[in-house]
Amino acid sequence: MPGLVNALLIAAVAAVAAVVIVRQFRAGRVDRHRRWWVLPGILAVVALREPDLLDARHHAASAAILAGELLVGLAVGAGWAWTTRIWLEADGLVRSRSTKASAAVWAVGTGLRTGLFACGVMVGIHQGGSALLLALATTLLVRSGILTWRVRSLEPASVLAPAYGDGASRSRWKERV
Repeated sequence: MPGLVNALLIAAVAAVAAVVIVRQFRAGRVDRHRRWWVLPGILAVVALREPDLLDARHHAASAAILAGELLVGLAVGAGWAWTTRIWLEADGLVRSRSTKASAAVWAVGTGLRTGLFACGVMVGIHQGGSALLLALATTLLVRSGILTWRVRSLEPASVLAPAYGDGASRSRWKERV
């Protein structure tokens, strides 16, 4: 029975991932004031609580692979954020949409992560899902941070500086000479 449960769980995760990826390539609203760091923070806490973050028999090698995963996560997050198109609508809403370059960033990042995993397998390092989860948290944190920074740079200045004479009172009657 656990094999069937695992298969259903894998299918459910794949379906959710497909929906998330498809949604990234459609124009979506960006909330300027949301707490963009909460989800990556939760993922990082969950990943750091797992005991299999580093292999007990290969501390140095598993730490090197984890560092590589985190560097790939940083690069993918930054690449994803900088290749995402953002624009300001006439009504003031900010929209975003991933581009073909974003898909290429994801493909290269997935290839690098697969290569790191394969190197770890060849050396005999046990790699749990927590390293991948921590790298995903890093990717989301960097992407969200850069996107939030880019969105805030789109916002117009909130208040214009007053011009000379803006506050002066004007009389309603004409003076006659």
